[in-house]
Amino acid sequence: MRPVIGVSCYGERAAWGAWDVDAVVLHRAYVEALEASGAAVVIVPPVSDEATIDAIVSRLDGLVLAGGADINPADYGADAHETTDRPRLDRDRTERHLYRAARDEGLSVLGICRGMQVMAVESGGSLIQDLPDAGYGTIHREKPGTFTEHGATFTTGSLIARVLETIETTVNSSHHQAVAEAGRLTVTGHAADGTVEVLEDPDAAFVLGVQWHPEMSEDRRLFQALVHAAHRRTAAASHTLA
Repeated sequence: MRPVIGVSCYGERAAWGAWDVDAVVLHRAYVEALEASGAAVVIVPPVSDEATIDAIVSRLDGLVLAGGADINPADYGADAHETTDRPRLDRDRTERHLYRAARDEGLSVLGICRGMQVMAVESGGSLIQDLPDAGYGTIHREKPGTFTEHGATFTTGSLIARVLETIETTVNSSHHQAVAEAGRLTVTGHAADGTVEVLEDPDAAFVLGVQWHPEMSEDRRLFQALVHAAHRRTAAASHTLA
């Protein structure tokens, strides 16, 4: 059976057909990457009730925290930089609780771009609000809606190095913020300029955050690894019940 993987999404104004309304939306690339990797995909919208989030997580085998707008700086005790996006408070609240509940359930987790930053903030970390202003230049994004390629190196023996079978590769980025402090997570990847590219929890079977966008690549190994880890956990749970 296909593991059920939940993917967080946007709550944004959107237009299609005759409609121009508040909507929940997600780039289709996430769904396609997960389905191609063997997952049954469920899109998880921003919600206001934590009990609803807990009910959703209890039915999942794994979780992807998707990319998107900047996290509210108040969540890590900072004032907003002039370049920081308008807060999406419902999404921040939902994704932080999703991550917390997924960890409590022992689910496999993959955080992508903003998703990795959510993991860091929920783990007690903090963010750099604007990389160019902090002296990092535009290596990670020249302008919104575009991707840039740059190198990344990984810690030998880390989960990311095992999944990608290398300690050095090229990644595709589109972000102006980055992790400053990882909190309870472990940094296992950096860009050449020192920007954090990967976070992991070495005590978990599969808890991984990447700063780049694997859904926009033909390389499905990160999604395949997530699905495999979710399947392995589900199979072990079924064996225990039997």
